Amino acid sequence: MDLTKRIGLRLREVRRGQSASLAALAPTTGDTLSKSRISNYAQGLRCMGIEEALTLAKALGAVSATYLLCLDDDGVLAKDEKRLIECFRRMDERGRAAVLAIAKTEGGRR
Repeated sequence: MDLTKRIGLRLREVRRGQSASLAALAPTTGDTLSKSRISNYAQGLRCMGIEEALTLAKALGAVSATYLLCLDDDGVLAKDEKRLIECFRRMDERGRAAVLAIAKTEGGRR
């Protein structure tokens, strides 16, 4: 399967997983991407660029642009994972170090 088709499949999976219709998704892009353009991406008829992937990732809220473009396979983030990343990015160096130390300790437990 070519990359454009794989990207389309990934976009469809994420969109459907969120029960987001094309008509509902288009306005969340700030109307920069039309329903038909998003549909073309999802069907693998049109190649999605980096800017479009960033716009769609932001609109969808649970994936990264790199995931949509099939550049990583980390998948959809749970709400808690997304919130943790957002908080982590706002922390100073000391806060980040503390969170990483806790994650290292807790991540080793089963």
